[in-house]
Amino acid sequence: MAHYAFLDDNNIVTEVIVGKDETELIDGLSPEEWYGNFRGQRCVRTSYNNNIRKQYAIIGGKYDEALDIFLAPQPYPSWILNDNHDWIAPVAYPKELEIEGSFVHWDEETLEWKL
Repeated sequence: MAHYAFLDDNNIVTEVIVGKDETELIDGLSPEEWYGNFRGQRCVRTSYNNNIRKQYAIIGGKYDEALDIFLAPQPYPSWILNDNHDWIAPVAYPKELEIEGSFVHWDEETLEWKL
């Protein structure tokens, strides 16, 4: 069993399915090729355990073909990708706000973390 992501023309993930193991052929084609041909959409294998392509594909996320990795959707317009290709806020997460039972969230309007 393996997982596969379908991509639109902009390499945005539109669906993720469970399919044939990547070592099995379907009508002489790899599962990526067969599923892609069947759907008329590009299909790229993803790993539920994050073993390949950095992380598991998420609907709305993007496949970066040059890096051969999946990127999570950008959580907020102000967030940027770091050197590890993870989204980070423009302000570091304040560990001092963590209080048991509390909820710390990002406020995009003020560009700060709030309790």
